Amino acid sequence: MIPREILRQVRRIEITTNRIVNETMAGRYESVFKGHGIEFEEVREYQPGDDIRSIDWNVTARTGRPHIKRFVEERELAVMLLVDLSRSMAFGSGSQLKHRVATELCAVLAFSAIKRHDTVGLALFTDRVERFIPPRKGSKHVLRVVRDVLSFEPTGCGTNVTAALDYLAKVLHRKAVVFLISDFFCEDLRTTLAIANRRHDVIAVHVIDPRQETLPPVGWIRWEDLERGRELILNSSNAEVRQEYERWATNHRERVKEMTRAAGVDLVEVRTDQSALDPLLRFFRMRSLRR
Repeated sequence: MIPREILRQVRRIEITTNRIVNETMAGRYESVFKGHGIEFEEVREYQPGDDIRSIDWNVTARTGRPHIKRFVEERELAVMLLVDLSRSMAFGSGSQLKHRVATELCAVLAFSAIKRHDTVGLALFTDRVERFIPPRKGSKHVLRVVRDVLSFEPTGCGTNVTAALDYLAKVLHRKAVVFLISDFFCEDLRTTLAIANRRHDVIAVHVIDPRQETLPPVGWIRWEDLERGRELILNSSNAEVRQEYERWATNHRERVKEMTRAAGVDLVEVRTDQSALDPLLRFFRMRSLRR
């Protein structure tokens, strides 16, 4: 039995997301993701104006009349949402948790995909893959995806992106657009991302909370490592402590940028204290120009 409050939240997300998709995302998604290749459609007789490079010489020889092969762009895409549900994603210093931002991103991407008749799938992971939903079409399916991202209770604590991408390699048998949504407190991913990006179109979405970048000078604080269960006692009034903390945060952010750059994977940075839609729209514009 699904709790009534979860259903209400899913309904609110659906209403908000549909408005965003219809008013803001219209055309943006389709201009970027137009298919990943061509597929054979038919062999037919040559007509004046056809490209002679398309002539099927075997059929032409067999029939005595010139025939050509016709191909069409493969239109239908599989969009895979690969979402980190480790304990660090349950953190948020303001009005939104990182997990909530990830849910809203998934809703926007999923509703954009089904509006264009693409399929949408979901994989939720921590230090293991916790749930997998194969790509399918339809609004009911997307509502299930959103509900699971919003309400699923994971058993793991840590983050193992490599295990999640390896799992996708086994279960996805065709090329997909994979949105990897995480805060990337994990192992080095240069090789893993590069391998996955050769098979799929991988887009990394880095979710950032401002409190994980700077410390306010409020005296002694207890800082908990949510994934490892360790605690640190920090004197945030000490300028050197705050500077060291900011250096660590900057290094982590640059590390994520370097990992994705080395793997040839596009990176989108979203923050819990700002609109998640704006960086997504900038990414779509950049992708469209690049195409």
